[in-house]
Amino acid sequence: MYRKNFGWIGTGRLRLKTISEFVRWRHAARGATAILWLLFACLGGYAQTPATTPPAEAAPSDSPVTFFPHSETSRWWISGQDNVIFQYHPAFDAKYSGVNSFRAQSENATSNIATLFLGYSLFRNTEIFFDLEGAAGGGLSDALGLAGFTDLDVVRNPTLGPTPYIARGIFRQIIPLSQETVEAERGVFSLATRLPARRIELHAGKFGINDYFDLNGVGTDSHSQFLNWTVDNNGAFDYAADTRGYTLAVVVEYYDRNWAFRFGEALMPKVANGIDLEFNLKKAHADNFEFELHPSIGGKRNTTIRLLSYINHANMGVYREANANFLAGRTLQPEITAHPLRTTIKYGFGVNLEQQITHNARGFARFGWNEGKHESYAYTEVDQTFAVGTDLGGERWKRKLDKIGAVVVSNAIKADHQRYLALGGRGFLLGDGVLNYGRENIFETYYNAHVWRGLFLGANLQHINNPGYNRDRGPVWVPGTRVHLEF
Repeated sequence: MYRKNFGWIGTGRLRLKTISEFVRWRHAARGATAILWLLFACLGGYAQTPATTPPAEAAPSDSPVTFFPHSETSRWWISGQDNVIFQYHPAFDAKYSGVNSFRAQSENATSNIATLFLGYSLFRNTEIFFDLEGAAGGGLSDALGLAGFTDLDVVRNPTLGPTPYIARGIFRQIIPLSQETVEAERGVFSLATRLPARRIELHAGKFGINDYFDLNGVGTDSHSQFLNWTVDNNGAFDYAADTRGYTLAVVVEYYDRNWAFRFGEALMPKVANGIDLEFNLKKAHADNFEFELHPSIGGKRNTTIRLLSYINHANMGVYREANANFLAGRTLQPEITAHPLRTTIKYGFGVNLEQQITHNARGFARFGWNEGKHESYAYTEVDQTFAVGTDLGGERWKRKLDKIGAVVVSNAIKADHQRYLALGGRGFLLGDGVLNYGRENIFETYYNAHVWRGLFLGANLQHINNPGYNRDRGPVWVPGTRVHLEF
């Protein structure tokens, strides 16, 4: 899934299986990169800056972090990202494997996500955004076999191919409720550099629900931070999304000086992990709620608390019913989709904490829970999760734009879900054929280095114990590298 990368969220990409596929992927990737380079080479010098306004200049001591400068005053925004992730894992012990297993033999995979961001300020408080995205390459084991998969940039449906697609089309309306203003960072989703301290914001269109919910400054962006699905997102947050991680939705946010509240209404996919959305709200929709608090501790507001809740309405199966149908001989194996068309309800909660520890160090934690009776439908197969981690800026070793991070995460599923997999059932991600259940425990660490202007290089290492919640498989080490270009 790619969203939080802000050149983000897709999700499991096509694994290359033949030489001809590799050649097509290589040419597509080179073509997409060449187009981006040409576009930004042509536009970077002037499109960001109106004729009557000189470009905003960075302080002499600041190193540029993009290949081309971006104005702080233009009504236009044009930028782009390209994120290439290479991962490998050696062979590991496995007593057995199934159709949806993480492969026990050694393998490698490369994913590539390129995104073009466009924005325009229609009026003082009205902005529109449009993102075009292209994805190539794939993920280890076709993104199967792990609840906490190792690469957030991978899309889970290998039949979608590398054709570019519209990732986002967003209308943003700001409604001021006070004269007091606060500074705002200009970027791909916000063109204003100052915003009313008290305001309502309306966002409507196509985007990722996790563009606005469950954000975290330490663990959210796979283009500069961690890579694992259940680190950059709350694994138990089965947020509404198609296969690539996007949906059609409306989000309303209220901001006050020290707190905020947001509500989102979104379309659900017609089937689990499906690319097509259900437009009949009576059949399916998702309600999302989040309360964000910035308490003052010791006179400083360096703590963020986000409390999340969601309710999904969709054509979801029930694990206990699927198990009962199999044991009664009504199905050849447990099949979560073997039920009449209907609307069922799945709900869950999340806690998201972020703490500034020192000037250079931050900590974060997430806890997530959902009721687990209904099938994992849109994100990943997790019913409970807990993650805690930290990052450290490179000022101490005179590399202020470098960053190092580490995190541990533990994922779980409920008893009916466990039995479903143990009896031979398959979800859209998991299914070893048998299951000797254990929590899926993950450790991840990374180093992200700023090389020059918009070029970043990263090293990543993940260790997964009980992959797919199975004590009979693993553990497995997954080292990787990342090349990130910021235009």
